[in-house]
Amino acid sequence: MTSDPNITPLSIERLRSICDPKKLPFETTAELDDVDGLIGQERAVDAIRFGTEIQRKGFNLFVLGSPGLGKHTAVSRHLEEKAASERLPADWVYVNNFEVSHKPNAIRLPSGRGKVLQEGMAAAIDRLKGAIPTLFDSDDYRNRRRAIDETMQGAHKVAIESLSEKAKAAGVAVVQGPQGLGMAPIKDGEVMQPDAFNALADDEKKRIQETIGELQKELADIMENLPRLNQERRDKIRDYNRDLAAVAVAQALRDVKQAFWETDEIQAYLDAVRKDLIDHIEMFVPTGAPEASSTPGGPSSAAVADAEQEAKFRRYRVNIIAGDGADASNQYADGTKQSDGTTGEAGAPVVYEDYPTLGNLVGRIEHRAQMGALMTDFTLIKPGALHRANGGYLLLEARKVLSEPYAWEALKRALRGACTKIEAPGAAASPMTTTTLEPEPIPLDIKIVLFGDRGLYYQLAALDPDFSDLFKVAADFEESLERADDVDVLYARLLGSVARRENIRPLDATAVARVIDHSARLSGSSEKLSVRMSPVVDLIREADFWAADSGVEILSSSHIQKALDEQDRRLSRMRELSYESITEETILIDTSGMKVGQINGLSVLQLGSFSFGKPTRITARAGMGSGKVIDIEREVELGGPLHTKGVLILSGFLAARFAQEVPMSLSATLVFEQSYGGVDGDSASSTELYALLSTLADVPINQGLAVTGSVNQHGQIQAIGGVNEKIEGFFEICRARGLTGDQGVLIPPANVKNLMLKPEVVNAVRDGLFQVYSVETIDQGIEILTGVPAGARRADGSYPEGSINERVARRLRGFAETRRDFQRGDGGAGVV
Repeated sequence: MTSDPNITPLSIERLRSICDPKKLPFETTAELDDVDGLIGQERAVDAIRFGTEIQRKGFNLFVLGSPGLGKHTAVSRHLEEKAASERLPADWVYVNNFEVSHKPNAIRLPSGRGKVLQEGMAAAIDRLKGAIPTLFDSDDYRNRRRAIDETMQGAHKVAIESLSEKAKAAGVAVVQGPQGLGMAPIKDGEVMQPDAFNALADDEKKRIQETIGELQKELADIMENLPRLNQERRDKIRDYNRDLAAVAVAQALRDVKQAFWETDEIQAYLDAVRKDLIDHIEMFVPTGAPEASSTPGGPSSAAVADAEQEAKFRRYRVNIIAGDGADASNQYADGTKQSDGTTGEAGAPVVYEDYPTLGNLVGRIEHRAQMGALMTDFTLIKPGALHRANGGYLLLEARKVLSEPYAWEALKRALRGACTKIEAPGAAASPMTTTTLEPEPIPLDIKIVLFGDRGLYYQLAALDPDFSDLFKVAADFEESLERADDVDVLYARLLGSVARRENIRPLDATAVARVIDHSARLSGSSEKLSVRMSPVVDLIREADFWAADSGVEILSSSHIQKALDEQDRRLSRMRELSYESITEETILIDTSGMKVGQINGLSVLQLGSFSFGKPTRITARAGMGSGKVIDIEREVELGGPLHTKGVLILSGFLAARFAQEVPMSLSATLVFEQSYGGVDGDSASSTELYALLSTLADVPINQGLAVTGSVNQHGQIQAIGGVNEKIEGFFEICRARGLTGDQGVLIPPANVKNLMLKPEVVNAVRDGLFQVYSVETIDQGIEILTGVPAGARRADGSYPEGSINERVARRLRGFAETRRDFQRGDGGAGVV
């Protein structure tokens, strides 16, 4: 295919680096020791250790890397071991603020003491619910109450009797009428009738009226004094009730006060509780018999009264926000139980929050429906992940936090202020203000670990000015590790550890070798192994299924290959349809013959986790013009910026090589034939240049060859991605039509190390039915494609007769001369 003896196809050893199972020093992985931790992640593990141990503000961690690298495993394992040796964090409780009820107080307690306080307060209130009614229903209380009543009533009675005697001596009687007490004249001990009174002499009537007037004033004074006497009675009863209650309350709270004698905040809180209980002691005393509901089907008066009574008692509850007993409140807003991912039974908490909404992160205030209205109090304050992880470690997915409204800003505020404040969603943006609870912020002592990919990390670092101050430690996980014999054995130990942990059958040496080969393919390099263990673990799980299906107890390479084949088969429908459209010539791709200005380019289609290579026909046409290479894909807005860049680069190559002495009088078009979607990337730029050179030189290209690789302005072939898929895609088309021995693919030399081709491709190369060429320059590639020497530039600037470069230069010079002659014939004013 080429006249240059130095340009030969790659040997089969370079197409696939195979792990020899004979070099593995074991028969099955059952013989191997477990691997302690991950392999190849020393840099990331050291960063995790540093980030979790340094106790400075802002040294939180961002763990970055692709999914499946074991980031969660490494962090969780390290934190569990570290947290187990650390002290238990303090408990935090919210209690009622008896002075400002909408601002509950937060109290810090030693670990485990929050539940003691909660249970102690509940027991004290329960004791008072029984003791107070009993106390106020005792004979002693009733007798003392009766004595107070009789004393007050006796004083009023004495005043009335004294007035009656005085009135009687004056000939006037104190009588009880419909309107109350009044005065009436008497005669012979009987109340005078109106007729008899009117018959008296005027002087006598005047005297009696004056006497009655004076007595009525005294009666009025006595009656006005009655409310004062009643108030005195009530005051004495209240004082007596308070004295009794003070003793009962003191006895009820005695155990709690003694249990927390060393905590000043609790002592102050209990003093406030004692005062409030004494002031509201009447809530413990039943008020009367229950009544039926006035609304059919509605709650009874007794039920309403019980609800109101219970609401009054809630003011004395203790709401545990962090510590033992807080889990009962750890629910989502819909009432479902939340799995907070807390690990370990002792030591500092390690919490993974999988659903970091604002409420689940910083806590929330819930409401209950009561009498047609939504009510809340401090007992409805629910903890967030920051509360549960306080004193320990909180693990979050960065993308999930960023996707939840207000959560990211709330997290940053908590870290900046070193405290967590429960906020209502959207409260700051609301134009209306309403009175709601304002719980006292709780100080934070916490280490945050964020997980995310590299793109997200660099975006946050560039766009969020707070990010670098709050997450100063990056733990960057490796994607692969260098391949070597000792690394192969280490990888085998890792597979053995996974097999034992997953209850998978042991792998024999052939199975391990096949997994290692597949791992190298996943890494994208024959010289490395992938440390993304998620797809590898899934592979041996599937292989274990097929081994069980075959009734064997040891996994071999055949089971690994069966799993790989089945994985490919499950996802290959779209690939088969794509290849079918080519073999049926719906999509035109030639795999044999020679054509001018036509070449097979290669691309990769990514469908979820499945990718495959697909050939595409690229054509070029050229004529005389003003030196412009037209990218048709760009003209119709199907070409992306990287593809356009590649076209401009090949234009630069043409100008540098062929337009040093004559102007570039070229008009050329390039197009991806039968391409109906977007085209981007520069991996086809060398392919387009080959097609253009073929057109200009009028030399046909071997259609049994396909090309991939980008080109720079010096004509050097540069690396591309997806090299294995591209080669295999073209191979499948050639195999479907029949391998001829003249077919193959041209790739950049930088991609040779990436080759981990499927065994069927390697076997075809071994049998001389297919070739893979490593091409360093455009000149090498055009020789392989056309079989015509490219031609090296001579000292005088000319090229060897008949070479590709000589033909192109001659064609372009002809364009320039024709264009010059045409312009002269048109008076020098025309431009083509």
